[in-house]
Amino acid sequence: MKWRKLGLVYVPTGSQPWAVSHAYLPTPDVRDDGTIDVYFSALDAEKRGRIGRVQLSSTDPRHILHVTDEPLFDLGALGAFDDAGVNPSTLLHVHGETRLYYLGWQRGLSVPYQIFLGLATRKHEASPFVRWSAAPVLERTSDEPFFRSAATIVPTAEGYRMWYVSVRRWLEGEPPTPEYVIRSAVSPDGFAWQAEEGTSIDFASPDEFGFGRPWVLRDPDRWRMWYSIRSRSEPYRLGYAESHDGRVWTRRDDVVGIARSAQGWDSEMICFGSVVDAGGERYLFYNGNRHGATGFGVAVLEQD
Repeated sequence: MKWRKLGLVYVPTGSQPWAVSHAYLPTPDVRDDGTIDVYFSALDAEKRGRIGRVQLSSTDPRHILHVTDEPLFDLGALGAFDDAGVNPSTLLHVHGETRLYYLGWQRGLSVPYQIFLGLATRKHEASPFVRWSAAPVLERTSDEPFFRSAATIVPTAEGYRMWYVSVRRWLEGEPPTPEYVIRSAVSPDGFAWQAEEGTSIDFASPDEFGFGRPWVLRDPDRWRMWYSIRSRSEPYRLGYAESHDGRVWTRRDDVVGIARSAQGWDSEMICFGSVVDAGGERYLFYNGNRHGATGFGVAVLEQD
């Protein structure tokens, strides 16, 4: 696999109070007219996240057609699981309805934050996203008591399959750091989810301690997953795995085909990738330095 970087696409100017910095977790959605909507989360001056959208040309995804002036989805109610921030995760179009699965997070005292997966829906393009529930769609369980979030969801013949970030434990430190892997769940309707046993992506060495934002595509001959690898020796980098059934995965990080640049906006880290087919090409959107503080960019697949 070989990706050719096209460059930085978008970073907030800082002129809007809700979008002072960051374009975090780029989440693409290909429209019927072929353009690409990329949803992202921007931070305000108090580091609270809200969701906006950039509309791009599919023939040149560096070309911005429109940027939302106001957030499309705002913070949850005070004390709710998403009162400190919302980040996009996956968009699905089901029977004319758009479903936005999102990361909702709260700040913590003993640990820096807690994150769970929420769901918002809208009936029409012009209507706002409305929370499906004030509670997460992916809640705590006795097996996963810390957090469950950053999901990618794919429709199947039986319903839906999800891959998500699951925290095993918090590692003591200043501040504490989560140890997190990628697990899977299934649902008949996209609302009620049942976790599957085992781990989809687990650590390959003691140096690794986390995997960020899985993104899964189903091609005719295989399932593909991209994810972010967090380790003690280096910042986030992108990883890649394949599966024949979507259940058992083989890590193939050596063929991911993209790495940090020698200098510039993605020279320190690349993370939170999302892959989409549009305009006859396959594009990879991803964040760069400081977890999206420098915005998001795009690469095009040159060789599979």
